Amino acid sequence: MTTYAVTGATGPFGRTAIEELLSRGVPATDVVAIVRTPSKAADLAERGVQVREGDYSRPETLPAALDGVQRLLFVSGSEAGARVPQHTAVVDAAKAAGVERIAYTSILKAGSTSNPLAGEHEATEAALRASGVPVTLLRNGWYTENYTGQLDQYLERGEIVGATAGRKISAAPRADFAAAAVTALLSDDDGDAVYELGGESFGYDELAATISDVTGTKVAHRDLSVADFQAELQQHGLDAGTAGFVAGLDASIAAGDLETDSDDLARLLGRPATPLADALPRTRS
Repeated sequence: MTTYAVTGATGPFGRTAIEELLSRGVPATDVVAIVRTPSKAADLAERGVQVREGDYSRPETLPAALDGVQRLLFVSGSEAGARVPQHTAVVDAAKAAGVERIAYTSILKAGSTSNPLAGEHEATEAALRASGVPVTLLRNGWYTENYTGQLDQYLERGEIVGATAGRKISAAPRADFAAAAVTALLSDDDGDAVYELGGESFGYDELAATISDVTGTKVAHRDLSVADFQAELQQHGLDAGTAGFVAGLDASIAAGDLETDSDDLARLLGRPATPLADALPRTRS
């Protein structure tokens, strides 16, 4: 039997991927949940999942975590600025453990995007290719949660402010990307595989209109230049570096870096990605 492992298995993406594997009939004993804090995965252990400690920032924990694993879903770390050494440690440990395929959650259009988050993903992709281990690159677009998570703020202010120049984002809920990742992990691809993953495309005008329709509260969209957006963010309390980073994300949207016409996500899901309106709460208190 094939043993499947998921890193970051107590995080929102990893946990969803574990549940997806189990729901598709993979025996719990063939699933390894690699986590920084095993006690947080006690419920998975009770269901028969192998829970192993594996901390990206503690490479000495990784060989035992990956022992006997054939296929690895490598969920990218959350510590911006530290991911290259952390990810390289995972790749090195997976190679040494004899992992037969690594599926990695990268970023949409890696290698050509101006997205300020891309550099660490691109370095990880390079490390994966250099390892010689067959790799599946899951180049994820934006999660719808990037916006639904700010819903209360949008409703309070009555507007969405950005600097996207009217360009669109091909977004989908995290659960869609996790389900697609599991399909790819279970697939018998030959050699390396690359998936450019994005859902329904929408701009901030449409985002504001959809929020207004679903919640019954009017939300408008106000588009600024990147420089003016950065200045406004600073006026709302962000330091210059953080404001520049956030404005840079919108600049990458304006450049078309987070929109794709690829149907890879729908093909892996076997259905259309979840529309924006369906990802929003239907009522508000």
